[in-house]
Amino acid sequence: MRSLFPVLLAFMLVCATPLVAVAQTPADPEAAEVEEVVVLARRSGAPMWTVSRGDSTLILVGAITGIPRDLSWRPDDLEAAAARSQLILTPQEGRASVTDLLRVIWRIRTIARMPRGQTSADYLTPEWQARLDTLMAGERNQDWRTKSLLILGFDLMQDKAGYSGRRGGDDAMDVIRRAARRARIDTRPVGTVRGDELVNSLIEAPQSAHVPCVEAAIAAAEQGPDAARERAQDWRARRVPEVVASPIDRALNQCWPWGDPEIAPQLHQQWAAAIETALISPGVTMGVAPIRLLAEEGGVLDGLEARGFVVVGPDWK
Repeated sequence: MRSLFPVLLAFMLVCATPLVAVAQTPADPEAAEVEEVVVLARRSGAPMWTVSRGDSTLILVGAITGIPRDLSWRPDDLEAAAARSQLILTPQEGRASVTDLLRVIWRIRTIARMPRGQTSADYLTPEWQARLDTLMAGERNQDWRTKSLLILGFDLMQDKAGYSGRRGGDDAMDVIRRAARRARIDTRPVGTVRGDELVNSLIEAPQSAHVPCVEAAIAAAEQGPDAARERAQDWRARRVPEVVASPIDRALNQCWPWGDPEIAPQLHQQWAAAIETALISPGVTMGVAPIRLLAEEGGVLDGLEARGFVVVGPDWK
């Protein structure tokens, strides 16, 4: 079950949303408050960008999971900016019923193990299998050879690259959720994904669909147990291109759900719709999105810039 934790946790799903920025004169008290929010956003330890359009303010927070518990960062300004927002968009929700969960339990072997008689060598090229063999040379048993490639990918990131997922220290979403509760700020998910679709994507995907995931996880594992720490340090220092280029971030983008050909388009479309809504909604909207979604080539920030918006925040390319 420890191996399945990242996959089952993904039913609670992903990371949240974008925001929109306001340009008003300092003489207006409301404008002064918005300007204060923007200044706090720029100062925050988390990568953050603001975009202005009329009387709307969009603040995009680039989030990662898997921050080591002993790695500190400065959340104070992020908390303050969240408390001054009118709306906070939270991660997508997986709407799973009891029936959906029972299906996962009933088909757990299908999700966790290879088809009988098959091993990773039946799907990986000899080169990738040799790299995997080198990484796993010190293992006491050979069970890893018959794990599903999806579970093997998460295990490699966790056990070999130091990635702790949601079991790590506080991340941007944790900080913002607490700030929203204290300030009684309206929060809502950026979208939902039906539980039956999530279950189907786990059960029905062939092992070959997870080859990109496990290859990316092998590359991350080869960086060693400090890979996750280095990624988190880059995030804390707002070195955004380094975070996006990190082997762990690349692997997460290839693995379920963001690497799933059915689920991933829904996630992207929901983000696009949420951004458009925020750009025409008055006031300050805050949200937290996976940093890669925002900062990858052709991602949200590139799209906003191409449309003529002035994006204020750390360099992302």
